Amino acid sequence: MHLDDINDPAHLRALSHSQLEQLAAEIREFIVSTVTTTGGHLGSNLGVVELTLAVHRVFASPHDIILWDTGHQAYVHKLLTGRKAGFGTLRQPGGLSGYPSRRESEHDWIENSHASTALSYAQGIAEGLRLRGETERRVVAVVGDGSLTGGMAYEALNNLGHAGSRVIIVLNDNGRSYAPTVSRLSEGLTHLRLNPSYVHARERARRLLRRVPVVGGLAYSSVHGLTSAVREIVTPHRFFEALGIRYAGPIDGHDIAGMEQAFANAAEWDGPILVHVLTQKGRGYAPAEEDEIQRLHDFKVQPASVQGSAKTAPATYTDAFTRAVLDAAEEHPDLYAITAAMPGPTGLLPFQAAYPERFLDVGIAEQHAVTAAAGMAMAGLRPVVAVYSTFFSRAFDQANLDVGLHGLPVVFVLDRAGITGDDGPSHHGVLDMALCLSIPGMTVFAPSSAQEVAPMLEEALALPGPSAIRFPKTAARQAHDGVVGTRLSARLVHRGDGSVCLLAVGKMVEAAEEAAGKLAGDGIDATVWDVRVVSPADPEMLSDAAAHGLVVTVEDGVRAGGAGTFLVDAMRSCTTDLPLAPVRVLGIPRAYVPQGRPDAILTELGLDGPGIAASVSEALDVERRRLERA
Repeated sequence: MHLDDINDPAHLRALSHSQLEQLAAEIREFIVSTVTTTGGHLGSNLGVVELTLAVHRVFASPHDIILWDTGHQAYVHKLLTGRKAGFGTLRQPGGLSGYPSRRESEHDWIENSHASTALSYAQGIAEGLRLRGETERRVVAVVGDGSLTGGMAYEALNNLGHAGSRVIIVLNDNGRSYAPTVSRLSEGLTHLRLNPSYVHARERARRLLRRVPVVGGLAYSSVHGLTSAVREIVTPHRFFEALGIRYAGPIDGHDIAGMEQAFANAAEWDGPILVHVLTQKGRGYAPAEEDEIQRLHDFKVQPASVQGSAKTAPATYTDAFTRAVLDAAEEHPDLYAITAAMPGPTGLLPFQAAYPERFLDVGIAEQHAVTAAAGMAMAGLRPVVAVYSTFFSRAFDQANLDVGLHGLPVVFVLDRAGITGDDGPSHHGVLDMALCLSIPGMTVFAPSSAQEVAPMLEEALALPGPSAIRFPKTAARQAHDGVVGTRLSARLVHRGDGSVCLLAVGKMVEAAEEAAGKLAGDGIDATVWDVRVVSPADPEMLSDAAAHGLVVTVEDGVRAGGAGTFLVDAMRSCTTDLPLAPVRVLGIPRAYVPQGRPDAILTELGLDGPGIAASVSEALDVERRRLERA
């Protein structure tokens, strides 16, 4: 096998093109075998095999700087840079990252899993090389077509062209982005077919073709394919060169020799140049090629508990949201759903199918999604913006000043909140509560069970101002007894003896209940509250907590500026007539948490039942010693 002999990209240059084709087949087989076991991004990597081989044959990494946007398409790059032996640990605790990782290899320059960033990195690096006089080094940014739906990419393109930065942009265009409805370059960049000059020229060509003897009819019938090809070539050419970026292509992204020639020519250009490469997402793996929605963009290994869940109960919080938003749409004709290139993962595909005229997928453009939602709210709609928690941070300015400052009734549904697991530090959704709680007037909901999602969405849609509902990626807890909270009130789960009060947020309610059970074994009868609504905090809950000997808050968001500190501050404000109880705030530390299984990470951070119980016991011991010294 050729793959076993490749430990450095320089080894590729000794292979013939027939050997490279064999290597490409081996790489696809290896990726399918690995990813279907570990989970990960499958379709995108199967599509860039030949592209990656060509890039590494022409450019000398790490001397030449290769940037991947987004990094989920970099598995082949990892294999070619000496990491094949560790691929069985992909996305596993302590194993290989699912994205480029600077700690793993000198060939990885940026650890980007948030799209549309590489072109900005590229300009900065190119400028640094220019000032240091390192003119022989090349900067190559491999950018997916989906990344060009993000506004940051266009800001970078504008500046690259203006500055004349020596950057080679390889546009990997599979015509699908994350979801097929978001970005086809020929449709997304401009609509050439609507240009009057183009239309007149096309019709003139058709009239001339009719007159050609014998073959005129065949030629005329083929003109649609011809004009489609012209759109692919002319439209991007005009667009990019208007920005000062030379354009080449499109070329076959599975023709290694053709790409090598194009990349070598591009390397000689003294300025920014874009090579447009057409690839097939999921190439070489039938299940991916037949997946019309995502081409198996990512492959998930489902735990048995989720696979075997009863159909009558939503297995995940996302499932619960799907049902809730469909039901709410029937009652609220002004409800409008928005997402950013993720209608499937956020549970909005059924909504899109049922209400296409009330659905908007903006592409990888969270900032635009939020401000567009603000405009919709101004016009009398009730927009629901569904994004991953980690991507909400990209639109904080818009949520704060475009929605919050105007007091607009926009509902943010933040999926994958808290510790998410195998995608690593860039995907943990631990900042959303701290961000939302800093926006004046923002109501923040955190369901502790699947059955809480629907009433929270209904309540959010009735509010006069902004709100957020945040929930985790992990399997949803089922409130089998049907016990859920109401309106903006907290829910008392267990009344204790007044010694300890646990204020638990969202999924941490289950861990708090477990902790209370363990404490009971030690003679400590702890009160447990399901906070439900972090802001505005329930005054009854706050007054009750303040009357306890110790208050412990528990959340799966960052401690710094998070729900715990917010609740403690609120408790101090509303209970000035009571002595302040000792408090302990439990949550995620101010650190980049590595990849791992969510439950294992929470255990390591002391945020499972035993960990919470241990923190309570420690706090009680500290308080006891303090009183003894007093």
